[in-house]
Amino acid sequence: MADQLNDDEQLLASLGYKQELNRNWSSFSNFAISFSIISILAGCFTTFGQAWNNGGPVAISWGWPVISIFILIIGFTMSELVSAYPTSGGIYWWAAKMGGPATGFFTGWLNLIGLLAVTASVAYGCATFFDLTISTISSSYADGYSLTRVFITFIVIFALGALLNIYGGHLLAVLNNISVWWHVAGAAAVILILVIIPDSHQSIDFVFTERINNSGYLDGKYWFLVLPLGFLLTQYTITGFDASAHLAEETQGAAEGAAKGIWRSIAYSAIGGYLLLLAFLFAVQDPQGVTDGFGAVDVIFGQALPEGWHFMILAISTAGQFFCAVACLTSASRMTFAFSRDGAIPGSRLWAKVNPRTKVPANAVTFVAVTGVIITLPALKSIGGVPIAFYAVTSVAVIGLYLAFAIPIFLRWKMGDDFVPGSWNNGQKYKWMNLLAVAEIAIISVYFILPFVPAGWIFSDDFSWSAVNYAPILTGGTLIVLAIWWQVSAKKWFTGPKMTIDSAVTDAFKD
Repeated sequence: MADQLNDDEQLLASLGYKQELNRNWSSFSNFAISFSIISILAGCFTTFGQAWNNGGPVAISWGWPVISIFILIIGFTMSELVSAYPTSGGIYWWAAKMGGPATGFFTGWLNLIGLLAVTASVAYGCATFFDLTISTISSSYADGYSLTRVFITFIVIFALGALLNIYGGHLLAVLNNISVWWHVAGAAAVILILVIIPDSHQSIDFVFTERINNSGYLDGKYWFLVLPLGFLLTQYTITGFDASAHLAEETQGAAEGAAKGIWRSIAYSAIGGYLLLLAFLFAVQDPQGVTDGFGAVDVIFGQALPEGWHFMILAISTAGQFFCAVACLTSASRMTFAFSRDGAIPGSRLWAKVNPRTKVPANAVTFVAVTGVIITLPALKSIGGVPIAFYAVTSVAVIGLYLAFAIPIFLRWKMGDDFVPGSWNNGQKYKWMNLLAVAEIAIISVYFILPFVPAGWIFSDDFSWSAVNYAPILTGGTLIVLAIWWQVSAKKWFTGPKMTIDSAVTDAFKD
């Protein structure tokens, strides 16, 4: 049987899995999905206000490149891992392989929580920007604004994304390829518009030295609390690149293609995103007027551009965010499928089903969409709560995903020379790269569980539930439940990744 398998299928079989999914994604398509999920047309637009109000231009002009370098190092360490273990389970599979069932179980759940949250946050951001786009050219539509309307749009976007994932087949890979060029051309168009059209631009001094603190915290806390909270812009935007790992079983030449997909998507997004953000900063006309956290870029465009150009930029971003939402659904559903394949999620048998005709885990796609809607329900509460609800979901995404990344990265460092690398590897540089990656993740995880505003502290005189960052509640609460579940039940039956191929075939590749 081994002789009948191609190189990708042989490598997958050596890891214990038969080829169930269609392996029709090229290396470019693999890169494209991570690039689409990072989506500089999404994160740079939706979380710009977080950095503007927590640090100002300094948090963006200096914070973006510095944090991007750390994320690229994280990407390099993960590229090495996916080259050695190109499976759909990706992150949790690596952790289970190197650290045992318990490590794999908790890593998998952190990764799944992060993917569910990032998918929800992107879809909600897309819904909000769709609303802003239409409101730009229709005053009557703008006057009818409500959180309910945005939430309904959010549900429609999730439904469309789910239908494309379930019935799209090969179209999905094509869509991601188109998404790459939309992001490249779209970002270039936005930059050119903001360079050419505005009557005036800010100075270099403003862009690289101006500090802003609209967080509500005292200026004395600027460097050690306010500014780091502004780094959520970069850390949230450049995430989701683990999609290249989750789509490894559908990628041709995965040991090389998926590895390059991770680090290239980070590097190209970091460069493109930086140019885009600098264009935003230089286009600011009235810094005092840019205070709306969630719609900060919309305010900037309104200041600097006539209605037509304003509409065009928002439309470009909204389309990019839709591409991103669809790609997020794909990645999260593949993680759900892989984790369910090994019995780790309640109802696993249902979520692990693959449509025999399309070879798509349709039930897993539905699971991700429905869960995303549920965890975003707090966005219905109040106008003041919308940014907090959104930023809380983005924090959950960052914490869940990056903590999941940190575990196998640390385990690979711990294994040292016992680790058997794939065709793409970091050589001896892993010794410092992996430790630096883990340290950065630990630091940002602490910051992003803190309240974004003083009213979010439970013992504050101005405490308000609408201001609470519920990231630690959702993430921490889930981990407590998982710990109890593991001790009471899961450790008795979860043994890590389950082989779906005859052990004799697996053994043949070890000889």
